[in-house]
Amino acid sequence: MIHTPAKPSVLFVCVHNAGRSQMAAAFLNHLARGRIEVRSAGSAPADSINPAAVAAMSEVGVDMSTATPKVLTPEAVQESDVVITMGCGDACPIFPGKRYEDWQLDDPAGRGIEAVRPIRDEIRARIETLIAELLPNER
Repeated sequence: MIHTPAKPSVLFVCVHNAGRSQMAAAFLNHLARGRIEVRSAGSAPADSINPAAVAAMSEVGVDMSTATPKVLTPEAVQESDVVITMGCGDACPIFPGKRYEDWQLDDPAGRGIEAVRPIRDEIRARIETLIAELLPNER
């Protein structure tokens, strides 16, 4: 896929790429409706997506049941305009000219859906703000 400047791109990174970064990517895909290129990856990807995260997203009409954890590559960072980390810190390569943010979010790993819901809702709020920043002329 060729990146064009007219379409911003975002990479979400967390260690296992099984919960927070997958929920963020799913929300951005869902809410931006194709206007933003979306990637997610992890420095040590899990074997599968967190089932509580899948269930929590399903409750709000976002299907991420087919998502799979992916390994973080320097190319994924280089091809993205915005890189948002969620607990991987220095495992992410740094390239000049990129916007980096670290979202401090609770880790949903090993937690039930009741604990995942507030994390999901916090991610959605942050995604809505991010869309407004990246697409300021579109409402």
